[in-house]
Amino acid sequence: MSTNQPVPATQAGGRGAPDARQLRTILTTVSIALMAVIASVTGLNVAQTHMAVEFAASQSTVLWIINIYTLALAALLLPLGALGDRLGRKPMLVAGLSVFGIATVVAGLAPTAEVMLAARVASGIGAAMIMPITLAIITSTFPEEQRGKAIGVWTGIAGGGGILGMFLSALLVDVADWRWLFVLPAVLVLVALAMTLKLVPNSRETSAHRFDTVGALVSIIAVVGLIFVLQEGPERGWTAPETLISLTVGLIATIGFVAWELHRRDASMLDVRLFRERGLSGGSITLLVVFGVQAGIGVVLFPFFQAVLGWSGLLSTVAIMPMALAMMMASGLAPKLAAGIGARSTMVVGIALAGVGMALMALFVSVSGGYLPVLPGLLAMGVGMGLSMTPSTEAITASLPREKQGVASALNDVTREFGTALGVALLGALVSAGYRNAIDDKLHGISQGAADTAREGVANAVEVAGSTGPHAPDVLHAAQQSFVDGWQQAMWAGSVIMGALFIYIALRGPKNTPSAVADETDPAEAVSAG
Repeated sequence: MSTNQPVPATQAGGRGAPDARQLRTILTTVSIALMAVIASVTGLNVAQTHMAVEFAASQSTVLWIINIYTLALAALLLPLGALGDRLGRKPMLVAGLSVFGIATVVAGLAPTAEVMLAARVASGIGAAMIMPITLAIITSTFPEEQRGKAIGVWTGIAGGGGILGMFLSALLVDVADWRWLFVLPAVLVLVALAMTLKLVPNSRETSAHRFDTVGALVSIIAVVGLIFVLQEGPERGWTAPETLISLTVGLIATIGFVAWELHRRDASMLDVRLFRERGLSGGSITLLVVFGVQAGIGVVLFPFFQAVLGWSGLLSTVAIMPMALAMMMASGLAPKLAAGIGARSTMVVGIALAGVGMALMALFVSVSGGYLPVLPGLLAMGVGMGLSMTPSTEAITASLPREKQGVASALNDVTREFGTALGVALLGALVSAGYRNAIDDKLHGISQGAADTAREGVANAVEVAGSTGPHAPDVLHAAQQSFVDGWQQAMWAGSVIMGALFIYIALRGPKNTPSAVADETDPAEAVSAG
């Protein structure tokens, strides 16, 4: 079964293969569209208190406004990616940009929390139409010798774009109003839509089989169930009835999806038999872990900057930017490295660097040390994640046939979303557990109410410290030190996970065949340099 088929020489409608200039404009277009989606994933995180006040909403409602977007996005990626392959990638991208743009405007003007929730669901649906298609357009349009660098640009934006979006969002909240957060995605969508209509060629694949409706519906149930558990488990409790019910439904649907796809075989939406191949399994596991670690780092860093170092939200976002920039630059360099030493070796180097970065942060973080001791670890992690993401993404897309590139891209995106949710849940739980264990013995002499509040988290402890009278400095120092203890516990756990991934990829990663080096007129290189 051959899966790494060549890119077709013609697009839908009989147009010839794009030249170098056209490839540059296509890559620029899909990059702008992707940036709009990624910016909306993290942007509202910096406006939680503003939404709570303006909508008179509970913290639970605010979190749903943020999480419902990701839930809708993750649930619909596979079905809509598969539909894009059949109906045409350009029409799907145009439709997605239109839905996303309208929903973004409605969200920016929303008068109530209910309207905001509905707009965020619609935004997630539009994003699920956009995200897999942007990568599928690259893999189905770019010739093999230039595809790697184009994917490097895509992965750099997908990996570091969220942090850049968070920085711009924090800046807008500080200097203007939180509703201005929706201006950037709306503008990006308008630009991407105009460019798509004019510059992006259409491509589609014909199939002898009917669309796998059952597989699509079961995949939605499976993803919703499992993502809900990861998002809500920390808030509701891992043994809460709704958490256990959701977990059960998600697992049963996942098993049902695998069984159904095996039954459909060549007519399936996703041929799960392909996971036996090193490229698909190794690339998917790497992205799952890398994006989990990246998301988990955010859980640790922002409380450290704000509650331990006392920085503002904007300054905290600036402090994490070096990791994002290092990640984006390394994503662009990864194809060149893979061309010389092979994809598996590049992934191994990246995974090792990311693991070393986590170990460096665990070793050198302290209450008194401030920011500089953790900076080398952040940079090492950024470079490592960038080097591992691009060949992993290329391994996934190369493992599925040409007519399934929308599905391949969607699988890549679903893996990222699962990794993000899993990393937040796992590393967040480790930080919280380490914090509570460390602070339990350091709260003697203060009231039971103040002690209970301090145990909830470092931000709670900082807030309640002022009410403890002469014990305030001790409570504050105990909370900050306990958080650092929790940080170290989470980082060491992350290092162990990266070590296990290192061994797996070294032994069972994608084939270590160096790829063709892109020529000097590589359009991806021109975009990344620009």
